[in-house]
Amino acid sequence: MTFPSPASRRRHLAQLGAGAIGLLGGLPAKAAGYPERPLRLVVPYAAGAAGDLLGRILADRLGLLLGQAIIVDNRAGAGGTLGADNVAKAAPDGYTLLLGTDASQATNVFLSKRFPYDPVKSFTPVAAVATNHIVLLVHPSFPARTVAELVQYAKSHPGKLSFGSSGPGSAHHLAGQLLNEAAGIDMVHVAYKGGSPAMTDLLGGQLQVLFASLSTARPYLDSGKVRALGVVEAARVKGLPQVPAISETLPGYEVSSWFAVFGPAGLPTPVVARLGSEINKVLAQPSVVDLLEKNGLSPWLTSPEELAKRLKSELQSRERLVKAAGLEAE
Repeated sequence: MTFPSPASRRRHLAQLGAGAIGLLGGLPAKAAGYPERPLRLVVPYAAGAAGDLLGRILADRLGLLLGQAIIVDNRAGAGGTLGADNVAKAAPDGYTLLLGTDASQATNVFLSKRFPYDPVKSFTPVAAVATNHIVLLVHPSFPARTVAELVQYAKSHPGKLSFGSSGPGSAHHLAGQLLNEAAGIDMVHVAYKGGSPAMTDLLGGQLQVLFASLSTARPYLDSGKVRALGVVEAARVKGLPQVPAISETLPGYEVSSWFAVFGPAGLPTPVVARLGSEINKVLAQPSVVDLLEKNGLSPWLTSPEELAKRLKSELQSRERLVKAAGLEAE
């Protein structure tokens, strides 16, 4: 899936930021008094992962605009399902929010026969936040220096090569599975509870290949401790222009990854409007845009209604993607 260009995103940021001011002026008294105590933002991934970084940036800036502290609550496990389920069962009062992802909201439901929540009915879409860039990494000792060479190595060593991801069903996992399918290879998936422990094993040489968020990989790329072979988006990433898209070697290959804020089902419309407008204002701040882009993320803004439509569309595409990747519900 292709996202807007940086230039169009910045124009949209300015428009949404201006519109937010008018929206706030028309809020009823109940929303105008919200929030009256600290909020909890559940990040369904481990500290140090891309979601954790984004969650803390959002919590700090949004808290200033709301006039209340926002506590980041890391609840890692089951590819984001545990944290999302915690929010799905919370009171719909606007004080418990989820930094959901394409995995927790659109993929995991197809990986479990006893899924604990409905991705659509259990949540209230609040605001899109960011797209997450994912990069294919190898240890410096690994002989392949391009995607084509990695494919050739895997074909020459069937069943001997493994790739790591941040967890089953994550975009990182699907990226590796799609590479297997597109290239006709059989790398073995190694699932971790978050991107940080996976990166630790790559750095230590226990893992040869890793699909990781650019935010997690950046310091190790800059220091030469890992090597990037490609990015999973359809085109090269602005913050990593020297690294080709995998699609340049395997046409049609593409995986998208994103973050968005959701509340429990039944969140009052005025609260959604207040949160959505303030989140848009945070993402319109030039310093936030620059900070996200330097850390492998790009702001992604849309209305709650458009986010709901995107989620339903994403559920359909992820179901096809999961089946294409050969994943089965357990």
